[in-house]
Amino acid sequence: MVEYLRDLWDSLTDWAIGITFDWAEVVTAGIILVAAIVLTVLFSKVVFKRLVRLSIVGGANFDVKTAGALRVPISAFILLLGLYLALGILSLSDAAQQVVDKASAVIAVLIGAALINGLVSAALFWMEIYFRRTNSDRQRSWMLPLVQRGAWLLIAAVTTMLALDILGININPLVAGFGITGLAAALALQSILGNFFAGTYVMSEGVVRAGDYIETESGISGYVVDVNWHSTILRTWTNNLVAVPNAKISDSVITNYSKPEAPLDVIISCGVSYESDLPRVKAVSLDVMEKLRREHPDAHEDSEPIFRYEAFGDSNINFYLVMRANNRLAGFEVRSELIEQLHSRLSAEGITINYPIRKLQFPEGWIPQKGTQPDP
Repeated sequence: MVEYLRDLWDSLTDWAIGITFDWAEVVTAGIILVAAIVLTVLFSKVVFKRLVRLSIVGGANFDVKTAGALRVPISAFILLLGLYLALGILSLSDAAQQVVDKASAVIAVLIGAALINGLVSAALFWMEIYFRRTNSDRQRSWMLPLVQRGAWLLIAAVTTMLALDILGININPLVAGFGITGLAAALALQSILGNFFAGTYVMSEGVVRAGDYIETESGISGYVVDVNWHSTILRTWTNNLVAVPNAKISDSVITNYSKPEAPLDVIISCGVSYESDLPRVKAVSLDVMEKLRREHPDAHEDSEPIFRYEAFGDSNINFYLVMRANNRLAGFEVRSELIEQLHSRLSAEGITINYPIRKLQFPEGWIPQKGTQPDP
């Protein structure tokens, strides 16, 4: 690096000492430079402002931040192009021309990097506004600063390597060093990076959002409070906060009780004795569910209760009841109230819900006694 800078200084010194002025070339170069400056000012002060005004009138919502991201790099590029053409008019030595070419290329790369970084920042700015307008509960906004910093670091690294390559500096050792360092960092931060990328996957899929009631394969359930870069925060029904690593969320089977809509079915299994009047059992059960649907605030009013006989059990004829609650938490209230009212109503109607029983049949005339066996 030191030797390269010394050679560059020697080339500039030789060019400055050996320069000869041709007034025609100097005047032409000056005209080109002045024209570039005028074009830069016109573009920055007149043309660009008109483009911004037309985009706003046309509904493109081309904001000031995006305009600033384009305005400065394009103006700088016009000025650089004019300066490069002006210097190209002059009769420069080969060494001086190489210096001008390399310097112009490096500056152009820096301008391009500034342009890309500005466009990325403007795009992220618009994404943040979109999330706020769509009431996304800031669930994805935590990713934007991380994406912006990561994009800036990537642009800076690529720009540096391109600039060094243009200057003729060997970047292979630098690339190898970055590769080894990145591998070591990735191994050291494996769990953190795993949770980060799992969090981006969870958010991009849109399966889990803040406010949803979910249950994981391991049995952890609750309302989603927040999804950050490391974990998903759940508030359980006992009002405790549980932090589940995003890697476990992405690898687990998730049941989202808030999707595709918040109302959900509450299913209760029951059974009555074989001596029961089954049409009467059905009528009483439906009456209880209809009354609960009309009067209970947590019951969904627009859904019809369902009654179905299910099977002949050991002690009872089994059936199930289906009602719809407004949400997962309301489902617990509806379930509790339905069990209470159904039990009370069946008891009032004289309908028996048997305990688990077994009916034994012995040979006719045989009375079981201790230590005896029936005849075959």
